[in-house]
Amino acid sequence: QVQLVESGGGLVQAGGSLRLSCAASGRTFGTYRMGWFRQAPGKEREFVGRITWNSGDTYVADSVKGRFTISRDSAGNTVYLQMNSLKPEDTAVYYCAARMITTSSYDTWGQGTQVTVSS
Repeated sequence: QVQLVESGGGLVQAGGSLRLSCAASGRTFGTYRMGWFRQAPGKEREFVGRITWNSGDTYVADSVKGRFTISRDSAGNTVYLQMNSLKPEDTAVYYCAARMITTSSYDTWGQGTQVTVSS
């Protein structure tokens, strides 16, 4: 079992940057991908990006491509979401999630961290 804790959210002005962290603990063996998602009030949860656990391959959604990057701390079990050139529409609760190699869905979720971008 994997436990996830997000941190790093906060209030930032448009054009600013923020770096979110997702600390994974417990049994990380068997993790296939770590994903980042976001959800604004009244809106559906949106996929932001992911990193493949073993290979380090990353992918981000078109809506954030060129502004957001995903990385992993090789010294530990922490995944990062670097957010640059933030826009008000990026305002949401951001979640990290773990997808196991034996499944095709993200089954383990963190508690979320609020990101608010002011104009």
